[in-house]
Amino acid sequence: MKSSNSIAELYAADRAERLNQPKLGTPEYRAMRRRDQERRRSVLQLLADGSLQNGEDFFHAAWIMNHGDTPDDAWQSHTLALQAAELGHRPARWLSAASYDRWCMYQGRPQKYGTQYVSDGQRQRLWDVLADTTDEQRAAWDVPPLAEQLRKAEEATRREPHQQKITRDAPSWLKDAMARWGVPLSD
Repeated sequence: MKSSNSIAELYAADRAERLNQPKLGTPEYRAMRRRDQERRRSVLQLLADGSLQNGEDFFHAAWIMNHGDTPDDAWQSHTLALQAAELGHRPARWLSAASYDRWCMYQGRPQKYGTQYVSDGQRQRLWDVLADTTDEQRAAWDVPPLAEQLRKAEEATRREPHQQKITRDAPSWLKDAMARWGVPLSD
């Protein structure tokens, strides 16, 4: 199978999983996350083989890595998205910013651009954002203005007012944020 087809197939499978994404905590969600992990392993193998050829390949690889669980996965996504953007693939600009924000979030740090949202068990909220990032800096990476990002969080809460409770088995970066936001964890 040609390398571009391999990464394109992995990307198509990743996107298809998210059309009707299962609810967090369900057996279906856990199975999806196992498939995500397998796709990330495949991407790393394609990278090791030197199989990615163009901006679109690197973008697809970045998107798959962005569905990782660790700061390293998010950083890998960021570097792949940067490479895709440098190769002229325009959609990679937003993904580069989003994966950088996710890398910051997974470390419990404020995000730069304002692309990452989390549920606090009561509502969707925009993850903490550095105050000194301007809307002009966001626009340079195809990220909407901060006011629009905040509005998206409110819309998401209206669409799904019953948020899944955050429990003690949540990642430490999220538990620390819950404490910072004054939102108790569920038992």
